[in-house]
Amino acid sequence: MANEKKMVEQITSMDDDFAQWYTDIVKKADLIDYSSVKGCMIIRPYGYAIWENIQKLLDKRFKETGVENVYMPMFIPESLLNKEKDHVKGFAPEVAWVTYGGSEKLSERLCVRPTSETLFCEHYANIIRSYRDLPKIYNQWCSVVRWEKTTRPFLRSREFLWQEGHTMHATAEEAENEALLMLNVYADFFEKELGIPVIKGKKTDKEKFAGAKATYTVEALMHDGKALQGGTSHNFGDGFARAFGIQYLDKDNSLKYCSQTSWGVSTRIIGAIIMTHGDDRGLVLPPAIAPYQIVVVPCAQHKPGVIEKATEVYDRISKISRAKIDISDNSPGWKYAEYEMKGVPLRLEIGPRDIEANQCVLVRRDNGEKLTVSLDELEKIIPEMLADITKQLFSKALENRKNRTYTETDLDSFIKTAKEKSGYIRAYWCGDTECELRLKELADVTSRCMPFDEQGGEGRCICCGKKADKLVYWGKAY
Repeated sequence: MANEKKMVEQITSMDDDFAQWYTDIVKKADLIDYSSVKGCMIIRPYGYAIWENIQKLLDKRFKETGVENVYMPMFIPESLLNKEKDHVKGFAPEVAWVTYGGSEKLSERLCVRPTSETLFCEHYANIIRSYRDLPKIYNQWCSVVRWEKTTRPFLRSREFLWQEGHTMHATAEEAENEALLMLNVYADFFEKELGIPVIKGKKTDKEKFAGAKATYTVEALMHDGKALQGGTSHNFGDGFARAFGIQYLDKDNSLKYCSQTSWGVSTRIIGAIIMTHGDDRGLVLPPAIAPYQIVVVPCAQHKPGVIEKATEVYDRISKISRAKIDISDNSPGWKYAEYEMKGVPLRLEIGPRDIEANQCVLVRRDNGEKLTVSLDELEKIIPEMLADITKQLFSKALENRKNRTYTETDLDSFIKTAKEKSGYIRAYWCGDTECELRLKELADVTSRCMPFDEQGGEGRCICCGKKADKLVYWGKAY
């Protein structure tokens, strides 16, 4: 090539150094850039397009359940934050404070929102008067700030994007139903759109959200065997309502406190996608959230009619998918490597011989399979292939989870497995926080969740040996 353009740089093998592999991916796939603001990242257009697709799909699912979007201030007065003692205690170490406005010292410190329960509660206290005002099912898309000591792009940064739903209900039963409904929305999204299998369950009291009555979670297992909390849904009961005086006049003419939920997912999802599906060639993106689902690469494009035919094909498939055509002067080999790095689900190759035969070659990113297809069949075959890619991504991730899930019944074996293997360890627990803390100390694992579909049995606590009826998934996590 005249300009001697460089081929895509090599990625560190995930088997050699998974952490460096991850860093290579987010940089070389052009998802992020680093900022002079320590602990914060710049989300590049390709990375932000992934988030926009996630946001669009989730927002549609939310609204189908009756959610309305709002926006709250990013600053919270200290006195407001302090209204719920358990909540503020849980977030105190991560709060960033504003003490000056211009050159004037503020009479009261303002925290930059780490989450917005208190702001929503203040608002709800002002607008809820009667049972007719309920339920209130609000959500906001925004950024929050948590002053993390150790950061990593998408997984943990001092400022990150997310959505936070906050709802108020007339009864405890309605709040519980809402919390579980939204957890199921998350689980369905992870599995059907992202191809990531998740375990739905309840967090232990030690791991639940600050101020919550109960926290529910969807937990995913990454390629390296570490867990990642994909999304959480919290039932707050009436704790915040009592602290903020959120009452309504019921049908029986008596004042009652509302019951509350909160639920959220963040750009951490992008980290989950990378670490679940990625490989040593780069990203592998589920079609539902890929910025473009298929890229058209003309071969021997200098020959008459090739670019024209490739453009004609591109125009057609753009009507059934998010598509891109690359007619730059980079070589086909460079383009192949570039779009493999970016995780584009399908690549369409077309050259002079293909044009003569009225065909093209479709190449899958997930498994590298190539299929020669008639140009007349594209509108039928492309959607089928995209759907199958998601299905196969899910199957592969599920197989990884099965192969990395272990069951232990005695402490020595538990510790040995935790030290020598990576993944989930299934073991019974008596419910005592002291046992939970001891397992962290002895095996360096945390409780991930008590899965809904595996409760009801009985065994012995993996730590103290007492009779136990709580089956817990334990593991190391991001």
